[in-house]
Amino acid sequence: MDTASARPNTPSPSPEVNGEHAPPGAAVPPGVPADGKLSRSHFTVIALLLVAAFVVILNETTMGVALPPIMEHFGVSAGVGQWLTTVFMLVMAVVIPMTGFLLQRLGTRGSFLIAMGLFTAGTALAALAPTFGVLVLARAVQASGTAVMMPLLMTTVMNLVPPSRRGRFMGNVSLVIAAAPALGPTMSGALVGPLGWRGVFGVMLPIAIAALVLGALMVKDVSERSQQKLDVPSLPLSALGFGGLVYGLSAMGEGGGAAVHPAIPVTAGLAVLLLFVLRQLKLQRTDDALMDMRVFRAPGFSKSLAAMSVAALGMFGALILLPLVLQQAMHLDPLSTGLIVLPGAILMGLLGPVVGGWYDRFGPRPLVIPGSVMTVVAMLGLSTVKPDSSWMLVLVSHVVLCLGLSMMFTPLFTTALAGLTPQLYSHGSAALNTVQQVAGAAGTALFVALFSARSESLAHEGLPKAEALTGGAQLSFWVGAAILVTALLIGLTLRRPAPAAGDGHVDVKKAAQPAPH
Repeated sequence: MDTASARPNTPSPSPEVNGEHAPPGAAVPPGVPADGKLSRSHFTVIALLLVAAFVVILNETTMGVALPPIMEHFGVSAGVGQWLTTVFMLVMAVVIPMTGFLLQRLGTRGSFLIAMGLFTAGTALAALAPTFGVLVLARAVQASGTAVMMPLLMTTVMNLVPPSRRGRFMGNVSLVIAAAPALGPTMSGALVGPLGWRGVFGVMLPIAIAALVLGALMVKDVSERSQQKLDVPSLPLSALGFGGLVYGLSAMGEGGGAAVHPAIPVTAGLAVLLLFVLRQLKLQRTDDALMDMRVFRAPGFSKSLAAMSVAALGMFGALILLPLVLQQAMHLDPLSTGLIVLPGAILMGLLGPVVGGWYDRFGPRPLVIPGSVMTVVAMLGLSTVKPDSSWMLVLVSHVVLCLGLSMMFTPLFTTALAGLTPQLYSHGSAALNTVQQVAGAAGTALFVALFSARSESLAHEGLPKAEALTGGAQLSFWVGAAILVTALLIGLTLRRPAPAAGDGHVDVKKAAQPAPH
């Protein structure tokens, strides 16, 4: 298959579908009403996937608060305890690139049952873990299920929802991505006190079991399963490439102390990834790629992916620095720090569906352009923070940053996937989630590296510790603002792509009307 697989040549003029051009001859998939509305059964499936995704992503950020009592219980050091987070991150980095193949091979139902089954098993094992090693294994099992859930949710939305309503539904996906990580530490803190660290997993377990049972009853395949064979050599290339890159970048973000110099796994990871890409380019000629690279030919995909990467880099960089500045330079306690960043995270989640509705009406540019401007302004605001600054400056700047990000993520996700054929939805979702993982690690590494170098330099010049720390943060936020300008430039060129051939979500009433001259 050539470039046409991503965007086929469509005769002009073509009928318009909800403001977009529909491919001639596209048929309405089984179960999708002819008027383009979402059936009750499909709505229920998406709602169930949203709840399941919320639970598994919520679990990602629970370890921060639960880690100290876990370390005390098992008698391990902070360095050893950190493996609960490191292993989770590494398994995610290894599994997500494979989800494009897994979703096509296993189908919607099989992928959901395996993902939630693994997550549920990992949660049960974590709640009962007799040793620290078993707990680390449990987190790895949890991560293997979590890695499948977000690509599965995105792929299902693209398969079931008509183009005219995809923005609103992808907005709900953005809500899950934004709100769940923000609530994880809060939930963990509320449970660890009265129930202990096992209570975090114990409370999550019945919810996971309920989602698994309901999914077994209601989730059906929404597209045909592929008979593609697994390319075994691609597995170690993907695992070593993405795993090495994310591990190295994360080690840089920890500010040193790693057993291996971070540059070694980063360099090795990039070299192996080159081999991985070359192999996928060869395999995709026979539709056997583990991650199909033809998604990058689709209209809007590469641009949206680039802008999303920049936004994710800025978001994760800010998330890692703000607590350091608030606690170490401005001398606020952890509770106050959490309360300052909570409003922005909640706002970003709640605005997801609203921004999605705006995308359905106006397309990506009217949202991504002002959103990227807001992120630049917010970074510039954070670059003025000093030890004696008011906490309101940080709160307002963070709210503006989250508002800008909320206006970017939903349009970028939707635009990236909108130009793909249904056969490539799973590979596109896998690529988006993989790049988001890498961009998050890169943002953390970049901001921490700049912060550490600048603050140490200022400390050697004789500045007090608090001023040296804010000086390092100021440089990081200045660089972050400059990088986010590239998202603005990309936003100026974005357009909503026409649905690719094979995207059967056609509003029959509108498609029956003569095309305008």
